[in-house]
Amino acid sequence: MAQDIVPIELGLPQGDVVTLWAPRWREDGEEWEAFLGHEDDLYAFPDAAHLAAFVRTAGEHDLSDHPAWHLVPALSVAELMPDDAHQYDLVGVPELVAEEPDTWTVGELADIVAIVRSLADVCELEEVHEVLDAAAGFAVLDQGTFPFTGRDGERLWTDLAETISERWDEVLDALDAVVAVPEVDAAALATSSEELAAFQAETEAAEAEDADTEDAEATGDEDDDAEEAPVGFWGEVGIDPIKIIVGGQDYYTLRCYLDDEPVFLGTDGKIDVARSARGLGKYLATEDLADNDLAEVSTWEEVATKATDGSLDIEVDTDNTYVLEGLGEDLAEGVDAVDPVQLDLAVELLTDAADWAEDDSVGEALNQSESLGWLVSFILAPDPTRMAPSPPFDAESEAWNQLVQTFENRLTVR
Repeated sequence: MAQDIVPIELGLPQGDVVTLWAPRWREDGEEWEAFLGHEDDLYAFPDAAHLAAFVRTAGEHDLSDHPAWHLVPALSVAELMPDDAHQYDLVGVPELVAEEPDTWTVGELADIVAIVRSLADVCELEEVHEVLDAAAGFAVLDQGTFPFTGRDGERLWTDLAETISERWDEVLDALDAVVAVPEVDAAALATSSEELAAFQAETEAAEAEDADTEDAEATGDEDDDAEEAPVGFWGEVGIDPIKIIVGGQDYYTLRCYLDDEPVFLGTDGKIDVARSARGLGKYLATEDLADNDLAEVSTWEEVATKATDGSLDIEVDTDNTYVLEGLGEDLAEGVDAVDPVQLDLAVELLTDAADWAEDDSVGEALNQSESLGWLVSFILAPDPTRMAPSPPFDAESEAWNQLVQTFENRLTVR
């Protein structure tokens, strides 16, 4: 399947530049990856207007033969502006690793290192690979914070930070050396610059309108604070009944968050479920759940007491109803066939269950560098500056169905 051509921004010593990246795609049985450039040069531009002017008038270059290139010259300037997920501050990496290795720091560094590896591969920059191979921490960034925990993890992060402190300039110098700013057609640039100015003006006006709306809503919220409805028993104990529809069955279970980490009714990565709300209540009332992970929650005894005396009322809010049924087929049909609300909730559930079970497979499959992750992110965060994923989506549908099957295998019916 041909992947999209993606606008990206690189923060380099010479300034922020924009270019185009074609993530790995298969053609004629071979795997390819490319950036906008020609021969030894990586083409980069000061803004999307210059990029637009170039792609609309360009002759031969390294992306000319990409299956999706014919779509690029027709894109607007706004569509050629890199989104937040594809802005890579390479200059700021030394400051980034000075922070603690939390989820955000490791995630941002992982994205930067991934694009740097791709640049090194495509531009044949062996000196960059030498730096990225000099510390073991570079190779495990895509696993999140886990490799950097404990005493060994601290040493791993320290070695990584020291390598960046001592050698990151080598990476920047190597990339700077291959960046070239090609000439663009003056008439095309004049047109694209007008488009960029108009887009920026519209954006500023929309932001000002949103700010006014937020101010008005904030005033209304203050007036409504005294009239807020009671949170109810489940809100008080901080545990939610949830309903899952998958494989032609309805399942009921419980979940909460401790320090923003999901915890399910169950243990050892297996989620205890019942086929009805009444069945779940009976299970809670009659089984010894001392070893259940939710027993660690300070309010668990309140739930157990109500279950035992028969007063526990299990009602599931709409936001806690997860319909996995049919999403694989919808994804196969394409972007317009998928309900983004249903997909967003499904992603939440699969991610929560995997995190609780300490399973990285969901995070890896939904990473935007993977075709499924790119498709899902496009559906959940539509943006006019991003190119739509290209069909067919059979591989993405199969990958999604595998995640759902793995989740189903976690369920233990009680």
